Amino acid sequence: MAKAYINNVQVEFEPGKTILEVAEQVQVKIPTLCKHEDLPATAACGICVVKVEGSKKMLRACCTALEDGMKIITHDPELVEIRRTIIELILSNHPNDCLTCGRNNDCELQTIAADFGIRQESFNKITRKLPKDSSTKTIELEPSKCIGCGRCIEVCQNVQNVWALSFLERGINTRMAPAGDIKLSESPCIRCGQCSAHCPTGAIFEFDQTREVWRELLNPDTYCVVQIAPSVRVAIGEGFGYPPGTNLTKKIYAALRRLGFNTVFDTNFSADVTIMEEASEFVERFVNKKGVLPLITTCCPAWVDFMEKFHSEMIEHFSSAKSPQEIMSTLCKTYYAKENNIDPAKMRVISIMPCTAKKYEITRTEEMFASGYQGTDCVLTTREIIRMIKQAGIDFNSLTDEEPDHLMGDYSGAGTIFGATGGVMEAALRTAHHLITKEKLSKVEFENVRGLKGVKETSVSVNGIEVKIAVAHGIGNVEYVLNKIKKAKENDDPLPYHFVEVMACPGGCVGGGGQPYGVTDEIRAIRAKGLYEDDANCEARCSHDNPFIKKLYKDFLDAPLSEKAHHLLHTKYVPRPEYKK
Repeated sequence: MAKAYINNVQVEFEPGKTILEVAEQVQVKIPTLCKHEDLPATAACGICVVKVEGSKKMLRACCTALEDGMKIITHDPELVEIRRTIIELILSNHPNDCLTCGRNNDCELQTIAADFGIRQESFNKITRKLPKDSSTKTIELEPSKCIGCGRCIEVCQNVQNVWALSFLERGINTRMAPAGDIKLSESPCIRCGQCSAHCPTGAIFEFDQTREVWRELLNPDTYCVVQIAPSVRVAIGEGFGYPPGTNLTKKIYAALRRLGFNTVFDTNFSADVTIMEEASEFVERFVNKKGVLPLITTCCPAWVDFMEKFHSEMIEHFSSAKSPQEIMSTLCKTYYAKENNIDPAKMRVISIMPCTAKKYEITRTEEMFASGYQGTDCVLTTREIIRMIKQAGIDFNSLTDEEPDHLMGDYSGAGTIFGATGGVMEAALRTAHHLITKEKLSKVEFENVRGLKGVKETSVSVNGIEVKIAVAHGIGNVEYVLNKIKKAKENDDPLPYHFVEVMACPGGCVGGGGQPYGVTDEIRAIRAKGLYEDDANCEARCSHDNPFIKKLYKDFLDAPLSEKAHHLLHTKYVPRPEYKK
């Protein structure tokens, strides 16, 4: 351990840590706009400058390693004035349309300007009129609001390995845009929304569809059904002052009814259906040798988009089971409509998702119309539904807990852990074990697939047979897994894995691009913990033990992988070689 002084307070620290990191150990918060905990420092904004005793230089705390014996001053009148000037310079190149901005009241630049008491414009405005890009209908780019921090580019290029965004031009004309200065919809973008989750301002945010949903709710001729994704329940509370990870499932049901939805379902139920189909598919391939291995999960539309663009040769390995969102919507317009004598043509299914890519998923022709009607009609992110609840004047914190509508609202613990990385794999293993052995697991937890390690490799024994597993989250971690599979196939070596789960967003859906802002690994872990606690408290822990799942197959689908199940619940994938790297 080394020793140094921060504002005359001695601190011990591990060599290699930055001044910014060590300052936190003595409860000193150095302001910054460009630094995000997930990402390496770019030192772009300059707000974090500090003084070092014995030197005339001012150092940027976010990227400077603290050295043994250093004496650092982080705050004094001169530093405060320098930071205020830097903020004023940033504002001189930033539009003054906070009231109509997608990040109003949730913007890091707005917050820091308020903290420093910026009350007037000290420099002439030099803002540029750059066109908004809404071409993907999932996320929007407003480059005129970009402050050049580089977070979106770092996460797109080096965390997600997509390379859809870059900086164009130089100096004062530098701007964030898709590489090649094309529309975002024409770029390799996979709509994961991690750029928007990491942007500190309103330069990138979700494509808002709340008005569209309000129109449906106000239309007396439509029957509105809503579903909520697993990870929404442990993140929505952050918009109402709850700590991250607080499970608010039953308050969400109550709020959705107050908004005017006719029926409230839970996507956890359709996650159970996905597991019945996907686990059966794995057994067909692993035990009955019908199909190639490894089987790769496909619940994540951003991952599907990435695979079709860059790794279409892996299509034969992909599970054909639809995502829980699409399964729920299809069942709403077939099974539920039939059971309740509702005209599916008048039904609208709205889903509440942690993910911007889910907005893209409902436009895929391969996913739509299995019921004879469009599956999901509209997707709202967690951030959008928080706004709708506030617009409706609902006192969310005071709501009394309510239950879902029961035909497709009740779920097993396996359904709820879908929202965390490793959760789909764990849920599938619980049911695959049952399908192979016909026995009940004495311990349903598969803890080796849990946690935030980028790639988790392990194996489990099922009926004395080793099942080799990989779980990857964050697209940048996927190449490692795919390369091992490809190398084994090329060399005719034994398979490195039999079953693979991939989630595009770091942490899985708990860290989705449509979740409340400010996510870090600490928050991802806390949200995931909330899901695992929900799982532990469920009466049924496995999808095949959910009585409403049994009723669904008995009354409507016949059996997993039946002809009817294949027609309604399965899909196909399309190579798009024009994006090949």
